[in-house]
Amino acid sequence: MPRRRKPRRHVNGIVLLNKPAGVSSNGILQQVIRAFNANKGGHTGALDPFATGLLPICLGEATKVSSLLLDSNKRYTATLKLGERSDTGDTEGEIVETLAVPQLSKPLIEQALAKFLGDIEQIPPMYSALKYQGKPLYYYARKGIEIERPPRAIHIYQLALVEFSADQIVFDVQCSKGTYVRTLGEDIAKALGTVGHLTALHRTQTGTISGDQMLSLEQIEEQLDNCLQPIDIAISHLQRIDLNAEQANLVRHGGKLALPQPKTDLVRFYFDDVCIAVGEWMHDKHVLKPKRVFNLDTAAAQASGAENH
Repeated sequence: MPRRRKPRRHVNGIVLLNKPAGVSSNGILQQVIRAFNANKGGHTGALDPFATGLLPICLGEATKVSSLLLDSNKRYTATLKLGERSDTGDTEGEIVETLAVPQLSKPLIEQALAKFLGDIEQIPPMYSALKYQGKPLYYYARKGIEIERPPRAIHIYQLALVEFSADQIVFDVQCSKGTYVRTLGEDIAKALGTVGHLTALHRTQTGTISGDQMLSLEQIEEQLDNCLQPIDIAISHLQRIDLNAEQANLVRHGGKLALPQPKTDLVRFYFDDVCIAVGEWMHDKHVLKPKRVFNLDTAAAQASGAENH
């Protein structure tokens, strides 16, 4: 008889993974899900295979906040090799152009970086997952087909020089969602009068989550539940509202609350010091309604039932 598959566990929380280079975000996500034997999981914004750094992975009920992290600002440390342009904008592609590198200085580089601060427009790279007629752009790029891409509005909050050498710049950038740091690197190189491509990209922050507590896959597999972060680590920037038992029961069943307008359109609801939901202010009706309810009690009961079988 075939062996019965071990039932999936109801695991709820966020894992702060330090993604290694050379693997896809989805590939490493599946490895984390297998390590926990979790019933459900998702990442919060893909990193390119060559990139490393913070990849928060949401398990169980925490997947309900993954969209909030997808929409959040990100921070990276990037290494830009000057004088060589690749067709992908990073180390994954072929070098397709070389150009002399001007003599670099700190004032020259900082002057170039300053041009990209604030609201700017960026043309997405051909080697990206953006869809055109149902297929990702990289599908066309691999066939040598160039698709016209409209520029997209992004925002660069911070852009600072970390260090530089004769043909390499390391910079730190904090940017809005949808920013392609590969393209930013190419544009910086162009502003310096040359070409370039990224040789390293390391994410250090997603929203309010810092990479200070990132763990390798090996550390996660060793620690498992001990390294799970609470769901509300992803929404700490939202106003906190503590509820009484009656209000909490109403929220859990989708009911609306007549409370004063909060400072933020989205809020986090707590009962007994546990985050039970994300709420949303309805401007037309002047009430708060639950947007994402975390069924932690149900998940715990299911987990207990599974263990008793």
